[in-house]
Amino acid sequence: MKKRILTGDRPSGRLHLGHFVGSLANRVKLQDEYEQYVLIADVQALTDNFAHPQIVADSVKELVLDYVAVGLDPTKTTFVVQSKIPAIAELTVFYLNLVSLNRVLRNPTVKAEIEQKGFGDSVPAGFAMYPVSQAADITAFAADLVPVGDDQLPMIEQTREIVRKFNSLYGDVLKEPKALVGEYPRLVGLDGKAKMSKSLGNCIFLADSEEEVKKKVMSMYTDPNRIRPTDAGTVEGNPVFIYHDAFNPNKDEVEDLKRRYRKGEVGDVEVKQKLAIAINVLLEPMRLRRQTLEASPEKIEAILAEGVKKGRLVSEEVLEQVKTAMKINYKF
Repeated sequence: MKKRILTGDRPSGRLHLGHFVGSLANRVKLQDEYEQYVLIADVQALTDNFAHPQIVADSVKELVLDYVAVGLDPTKTTFVVQSKIPAIAELTVFYLNLVSLNRVLRNPTVKAEIEQKGFGDSVPAGFAMYPVSQAADITAFAADLVPVGDDQLPMIEQTREIVRKFNSLYGDVLKEPKALVGEYPRLVGLDGKAKMSKSLGNCIFLADSEEEVKKKVMSMYTDPNRIRPTDAGTVEGNPVFIYHDAFNPNKDEVEDLKRRYRKGEVGDVEVKQKLAIAINVLLEPMRLRRQTLEASPEKIEAILAEGVKKGRLVSEEVLEQVKTAMKINYKF
């Protein structure tokens, strides 16, 4: 029997190259080896979009388009919409009793996102508690493995803590998941100052056109101390070369560019032009798959309907086991 993977994203915008190196590339490879579920976390997306639910609703199908475009096969990967799985909400309520408020607020990922979004003292309780909801997501599908970026590792560790606490109280019921981090766990943004993020506007999106990619790559930060193309440049920590390492399959070309850059024998323009070509080669088949699916919107609805049906069966089985262990699986 194949082991099971659970991963996903919030439907609050398009996916970008940071998602690709952080977990999407892993999902494509692993769908042949594992029973894979991809959760479209619309409930969690509402924690910071509650006044603008249309943004979330519009993003659900866009997210499926990105998933299929990147190479996730609906015959191998099950796509599930979070709000259509009632068991997740019930499990979240139960798990809230297994973790303290202080422990959730100390979660590094939560702290970072609260600061990034500028909530101050007005943090929505639902947002602060989303590590608990995420634990419900993962355990509802009895996931063995969760592909994530390294910034999400604290979330997986919190899930593991909740699982251990539950099992210590009620018996060995829940599966304790492990995290799987991609080769490039965090991709720096185009500005070179932070990770790639939709909210920071420093992204190359998977759905970007060839011209959009070229424009964004040519605007990328490089070595700030390099004034002229003939100046010796620094490769280490240089965003353009980080991207070359991640996306340019021609390693001989990359090493040649690095060598010449260090010696001041190549300018930023050539380095960026070759990077844009490499990224567009990567994205072109994704654009074609996306266009094909966009032409048949009924196929997206069919993919989601089938995924929800399967997701409910799996999650309700887990919920029944949890309720039985907690002595609340009443028969009346």
